[in-house]
Amino acid sequence: MNSLTDGAGDSMIFGAKLISSERITPETSKVEVRKLVFRTDSLYFDSQVGSCIRVLAPGEYGSAHHTRLYSIADTEQSDTGAQFEICVRRCFDIDEASGEEFAGVASNYLCDLKPGDEIKFSGPVGYPFTIPKNSNADLLMIGMGTGVAPFRGLARMIYEKHGDWKGKVRLFHGARTGLESLYMNDINNDIGNYFDQPTFKAFQVLSPRPAFDAPIALDKVLERNSAEVWEMVNGPDSQVYMAGVKQMHDMIDNTMSRIAGSAEAWTAKRDELIAAGRWMEVLY
Repeated sequence: MNSLTDGAGDSMIFGAKLISSERITPETSKVEVRKLVFRTDSLYFDSQVGSCIRVLAPGEYGSAHHTRLYSIADTEQSDTGAQFEICVRRCFDIDEASGEEFAGVASNYLCDLKPGDEIKFSGPVGYPFTIPKNSNADLLMIGMGTGVAPFRGLARMIYEKHGDWKGKVRLFHGARTGLESLYMNDINNDIGNYFDQPTFKAFQVLSPRPAFDAPIALDKVLERNSAEVWEMVNGPDSQVYMAGVKQMHDMIDNTMSRIAGSAEAWTAKRDELIAAGRWMEVLY
């Protein structure tokens, strides 16, 4: 299965310089997500959308490094190195016993960087999001939160690099609120660049009660479009991409089981897609 795994290919340590850091959630949102663009001069780093890098943030309590995986959202590779983009949400953890809030080590380190600062990282980890050669193939993208980041680069590759795409391209993305929709909010609407493509359609779903941390109803919007979703996964050369938090895995499995008519029918279809290399996922 083309999913996120740690492998031997990420043992080499690279350096990269921060080119730009841009907040892509509005200042009015409590959630801060930043788009960070880095440049590495190493010719050995294979930068591809959907793969991950392992950032080596400064360690704590005697550890040399604190590591964290981030998916590559967009990239440009050349004969002088690579420029790549990652999407980082500034995180805070709550101690269940004391209720004390602690800043996430890697995310705050990255969000506080200034242009010109350098990081160390290893990778790539996992598999890139590849595009089938057949431009009639249907492409189904399912993401949650910062999981939408690689789909921005994927859409750019589909329409800007591969030209006229005839197959259906559908993006289902969940966020807590409209302000946290990253590339689909009023300030940053990069994905809106592709709305005029006749084969592209995006579905955005929000939490019904964000103030109470109600679950994002991504399953509901998939079920409302169940006929098209099922037709797409059964199409010849169709490809399914999934990116986001690990918790969404069971939700998507349960939803697709209902769409397929049974858990057995969905398991058989998913296994078929995996065996053919047509199911790709990055879950953190």
